Amino acid sequence: MKVAVSREEHFNAAHRLFNPAWSDEKNEAVFGKCANPNYHGHNYRLVVTVVGEPNPETGYVIDLKKLSDVIRSHVIRNVDHKNLNLDTPYFRSLNPTAENIAVVFWKILREHVDPKLELTVKLYETDRNFVQYPAP
Repeated sequence: MKVAVSREEHFNAAHRLFNPAWSDEKNEAVFGKCANPNYHGHNYRLVVTVVGEPNPETGYVIDLKKLSDVIRSHVIRNVDHKNLNLDTPYFRSLNPTAENIAVVFWKILREHVDPKLELTVKLYETDRNFVQYPAP
């Protein structure tokens, strides 16, 4: 009997989507307003889902308070109110698209969540735009 449990956290961050090998014109053509050299920001929603069998002694798949602590200490504190391109090591050479952000967060969290448990990261960049890793 597998059960999925999820924890939602929020953070605010700025970023710029661009490929440094391209001209400003090509970056603007591909990324539009998101290539603004002065950056732009989002109020992100991060949903982390863990799937596994509930522990027979606790009834938990994972203690959601502990999961929240892991997300906050290993992800949120490193990106909240930051410029992802300039203030974080993750995106100095990786374009901070929602797709790349979700994969980076998954890799960080995977180190801190029991490997017996399945882990999924869903990142909402806006209310209508979101990504999930791994893909369903």
